[in-house]
Amino acid sequence: MITVYGLKNCDTCRKARKWLTAQGLEHRFHDVRADGLDATTVKAWTATLGWEKLLNRRGTTWRGLGDADKQDLDQEKAVALMTAQPALIKRPVFDVAGTYALGFDDQVQTMLNGENS
Repeated sequence: MITVYGLKNCDTCRKARKWLTAQGLEHRFHDVRADGLDATTVKAWTATLGWEKLLNRRGTTWRGLGDADKQDLDQEKAVALMTAQPALIKRPVFDVAGTYALGFDDQVQTMLNGENS
């Protein structure tokens, strides 16, 4: 089963969920804000995807952070920030039996369909 991590109001997450349903792919949605997120999960994502790629620096949550939070970022600090404020995570994040993918481009769709995995 595919687990989709994201925010319920995120347009890309909605698009991905609709696409998965249309493809007949069994999935469940985990709202990172409403359902929570633990540091262990975020660490697993960063180990595979990289914290720089996972951290959303374009959103309003990032812009609202204080300068102290934004300075001297490393993986440990980024994981703590993303765990405390899940809207800082780019989305959606897909978990397919421990294989992670970020975003919803053609390459991710191919992986989700089981082609070229």
